[in-house]
Amino acid sequence: MAQPLPEGISKAQFDEALIKLGEVVGPEWVFADSGGSLDSYKDAFSPVSEAEHRPSAAVAPNSVEEVQAIVRLANEYDLELSPISTGKNYAYGGPAPRKNGAIVLDLKRMNRILEVNEESAYALLEPGVTYIQLYEYLKENNIKLWIDCAAPGWGGVVGNTMDRGAGYTPYGDHVVMQCGMEVVMADGDVIRTGMGAMENSSSWQLFKYGYGPYLDGMFTQSNLGICTKMGVWLMPEPPGYRPFMITVPNEDDLYQLIETLRPLKINMVIPNAAFAVHMVYEAGVQAQKHKYFTGKGPMPPSAMKKMGADLGLGAWNVWGALYGPPPIMDVQWQAIEGAFRQIPGVKFYFEGDRSDTAWTYRSNLMQGIPNMTEFSLMNWDGSDGHASFSPISPVTGRDAVKQFELVREITNRYGFDYVGEFVIGWREIHHIVWMLYHRAKPEEMGRLQTCFKELIDAAAAAGYGEYRTHLAFMDQVKSTYNAFDNGLWKVNDRLKAELDPNGILAPGKSGIWPQK
Repeated sequence: MAQPLPEGISKAQFDEALIKLGEVVGPEWVFADSGGSLDSYKDAFSPVSEAEHRPSAAVAPNSVEEVQAIVRLANEYDLELSPISTGKNYAYGGPAPRKNGAIVLDLKRMNRILEVNEESAYALLEPGVTYIQLYEYLKENNIKLWIDCAAPGWGGVVGNTMDRGAGYTPYGDHVVMQCGMEVVMADGDVIRTGMGAMENSSSWQLFKYGYGPYLDGMFTQSNLGICTKMGVWLMPEPPGYRPFMITVPNEDDLYQLIETLRPLKINMVIPNAAFAVHMVYEAGVQAQKHKYFTGKGPMPPSAMKKMGADLGLGAWNVWGALYGPPPIMDVQWQAIEGAFRQIPGVKFYFEGDRSDTAWTYRSNLMQGIPNMTEFSLMNWDGSDGHASFSPISPVTGRDAVKQFELVREITNRYGFDYVGEFVIGWREIHHIVWMLYHRAKPEEMGRLQTCFKELIDAAAAAGYGEYRTHLAFMDQVKSTYNAFDNGLWKVNDRLKAELDPNGILAPGKSGIWPQK
């Protein structure tokens, strides 16, 4: 496949720019071999042709000063940069650039854990630090703090937070638990947000807001700057930990299940993100579809019933955990059990009751132990591609049922299994739906793209917007956030034009394009 060039630049200018970049980072850290090293900067699971999101080159700096120099060269040569932390966000585009021909700015070498403060329970990290790396650092140094990790443990802490990802412990809202950023702006200048804007600040990772406008959110899911340092709050190791699983027998129980969970979550009786996981999602990490159904299309209810019986799963499977002194957890559990007893046929499981993959995977995540188990979902039907559809809704039984029926009908109609879970946060549901597909089958890829686009529009028409999406669908999702004559995007465009007038940073990220 031919290597694309950045838009509006000649081959001679491009080659000259690569030499200049090599002078900044060392030539061994500039990659432009389309048949070799550059292949690692593609979306391995892409729902569209790889040709739509291919880099022209990649460059890997080792310091904030090198990032500044790269940004200044990009302005000089009219290059477009696509920053990544670790490039492991494979449900939403991986390391590939949003715009074809952009240069990937790979921050993986900037992987230093700059500080961990056990007393105040925070860490200061560079963007290349992974969840696994931070977890191992805490263990090796006997630091009694827990991380909150995304499901794929190889991902970057900073990158996931910048994309507004979520986790599994009480610290699962990663943006809420972020405190202080260092950001390289599009002109090469550096700022620090919050208390970090004050020289010799003693509180950069302690108080989020500082003085004046609060800017941190402006850099999440955007292309207005490059985060080179981030503070994250860590969870003190609790005196007790009690994971639990509740199986709910029927799909029709979803309404009562969500109505039961809402007061438990809002009142913090369940302190972490509570998950209501469909049987196929739960089975997919430990079983294969062909063992229960060899036909074409979605798995029928009869096959699911047999699979659930074999694996000890309900139609819905609720996961949560309690943290703290045992007497406190006992009281919390009494409230949870009493509420769920109202649903006929529920079963309760605790540590030691199960030893299956699903239990180990969920139990580890809810205590901040990173792993890679979720990728086992790819074995469900032998898929080699996946993308997540992720709409938000209120925490009500009515909305959960409406979303479930809408998404299941559309995915099933296009021949795909419904592989979904409801994640209940502070006041909202993240409905995470895995779309699994075979990239070597053109007809299936075509169905997948049409299906995904219909999901976006149908959900938006019902009042449900996606909170993040794959590179290929960013413009469409943007178009659904169109209130007041696209007022939000007019502001974003004005910010982009002012802060990045040459349009060098991640063009098209979240649908924000430079106004050249």
